[in-house]
Amino acid sequence: MSEWVQSTVGRVTAYQRAGGTPTATTDAFYGNDIPFVTIEDITNGTRFLDRTLKGLSAAGLTNSAAWLIEEPLVLYSMYATVGKPIINRITCATNQAIIALKEGPEIDQEFLFYQLLFMRPHVYKYTAQTTQSNLNANSVKRLPIAYPKDIQIQRRIATILASIDTAIEKTEALIAKHQQIKAGLMHDLFTRGVLPNGQLRPPRREAPELYQETALGWIPLDWQIVRMHTLAEERKGSTTIGPFGSDLIAADYRTDGVPVVFVRDVKESGFQWNSDTYVSEAKAWRLRAHKVSAGEVLATKMGLPPCISCVYPEWMPDGVITADMIRLTPNAKRVHPTWLAAAINHDRVMRQVAAITAGVTRPKVTLADFRAIRIALPELTEQLQASSKLSVVEKTITVETERTRKLQKQKLGLMQDLLTGRVPVPAAPEPAEAAA
Repeated sequence: MSEWVQSTVGRVTAYQRAGGTPTATTDAFYGNDIPFVTIEDITNGTRFLDRTLKGLSAAGLTNSAAWLIEEPLVLYSMYATVGKPIINRITCATNQAIIALKEGPEIDQEFLFYQLLFMRPHVYKYTAQTTQSNLNANSVKRLPIAYPKDIQIQRRIATILASIDTAIEKTEALIAKHQQIKAGLMHDLFTRGVLPNGQLRPPRREAPELYQETALGWIPLDWQIVRMHTLAEERKGSTTIGPFGSDLIAADYRTDGVPVVFVRDVKESGFQWNSDTYVSEAKAWRLRAHKVSAGEVLATKMGLPPCISCVYPEWMPDGVITADMIRLTPNAKRVHPTWLAAAINHDRVMRQVAAITAGVTRPKVTLADFRAIRIALPELTEQLQASSKLSVVEKTITVETERTRKLQKQKLGLMQDLLTGRVPVPAAPEPAEAAA
């Protein structure tokens, strides 16, 4: 087992240099000559930086503290998204919120990247506690870092972690591709609809006689405009919000029992169980008016934007919704839940929500707002056809999202084992692995 060295970022890097920002009021300092890295680029990035949102001109570089980074370095964020590293694969310059770290001879660049990433949750103790917690060049230099003395072992650790990152990136790319497919499919299904033969209607420009103009725009001739409340079961409480105030508080939460559903669990791509929060059976009984069961439609009252919707899935037991949620029990004779959730997420509804929440600091829809939303409704058989098409894409997204979650969990475990020396790593691949 290789000896591990306890050191600091300042000792293991050849230099640490922050950037700068040209005067924003001088247009001539900005352009497309030199990619200019800002915190936003690092926040939105993964391992490698290949493009930036902004650029500098040669004059901008000359007339500021920014400097040209021509080789791959670890770029480390000191403000806002504090403590996130990325490696540039393009020639670029950075602003003053980012410090470029050149690795010394005793540490591998990718290993340095992963150690900085691993220690990120603990980096705030080294920040300057001002209005916003930030690092500076001196505090970055003082950051502790541990590494195997044998640089081949460092490279081996980095290779293992990079392989799982590659798998995550490929899976996320596949998810993004299918989300684009879903977006295009939703546009077609909610503007053209589906004919009895399963084919999309011809576009309006080709068959205008198949369409009608309404307050919601052009829709197929045999669709109708209805209010949301008409799609719920005809009984009291078929649309409801979560419990108020002290009816459900943090002290009620348990580690097992009846699931509590929060806004964070409701995604446009489908329900994702992120909360892992429960209440007792007795508490759930007292909150039974706010119960949610498989096949019911959920929508968020708050968020950016509010009114994101999904169907509560069959794999979840009955749960309880929180105050910022709306639950609708669909009328099975009028509407299919998968179709309705997709319709709520469609631009037609989002435009209505935007009008309701215009000028509000914290966008929010009330139960009355939700019940009054207008929906362009096809016949149930057409909804079923549309839902079937959407379900194929959504199933792929769900499967790949779960795969990503498992890979990320595996990565966290590997980082804990490999970057602390808890699990020893040989400098060279195992014989069977090398043969493969």
